[in-house]
Order: sequence, then C-alpha cells, then structure tokens
Amino acid sequence: MNQIRFTYKTGKYFGRLFAERPQGLVVEVLAVEKHPIQGDLHNPNQVDVPLFHVRTALHPHEKVTVAPGVVYAYEGEIPSYAESLRQAFDKEVERLNGQNPQADAFVQKCLENYKELESIYAKRWG
Repeated sequence: MNQIRFTYKTGKYFGRLFAERPQGLVVEVLAVEKHPIQGDLHNPNQVDVPLFHVRTALHPHEKVTVAPGVVYAYEGEIPSYAESLRQAFDKEVERLNGQNPQADAFVQKCLENYKELESIYAKRWG
C-alpha cells in the first residue's frame, strides 16, 4: 500500500504510508481531495458558538497519525498538491454559494472563512 487516500478530521487527502506506530498509521500528505469543513464540529451548521474555527487543509508533506480504518489503498494518479488544494477549495466555495448564502448565516460565515483562507493559500498555490 504505497499510495493511499485517508480522512483526517473533516478533510480527505491523498498521501503515502510513512510509518506504523502503536497509536496508528503515520501518513504523509501529498494532495487534497476534500477541503475540511469550517465552523464548530460539535455544533454543526451553527454560527452562534464560542469559536467558529477557520480550518485549513493539511500542508504538503505534513505527517499526521490516523487510525487504520480511515486509510485506503489508492491506485490512481495523485495530482500536485497546489492543483488539488485549489480544486478542493473552489469546489467547497461553489457548493456553499449554491446554498443561498444571503439567507443562511452559517453559509455566510463559512464563505467569510474561505475569503481569509484564500489569502493564506495564495502562497501554497504558487
């Protein structure tokens, strides 16, 4: 299992198995499949929470420990990190824009987070 897909918190990534430890599998991030969800995971779709998290995608070559149950072999071609991050970011913004942001405070807050993330990601996009 050289190439893998894995879930980390609310994001999905492509990567490779780096090491096996008693705590779980250490995986290396190579690309982003699905951007992490914004907000408070304990209070989904709520804006009036103590901290509305700005969740960034994991960095390229970052290593994280995950449970074996969230790791799957992957046979396809893995895109470049920058390209995959841009696509995952754009897909999530498009999905949120399709949910009538003017009528939904949660969607508005998520889109505000994505505006902030866009400036952070500009360096990663190159």
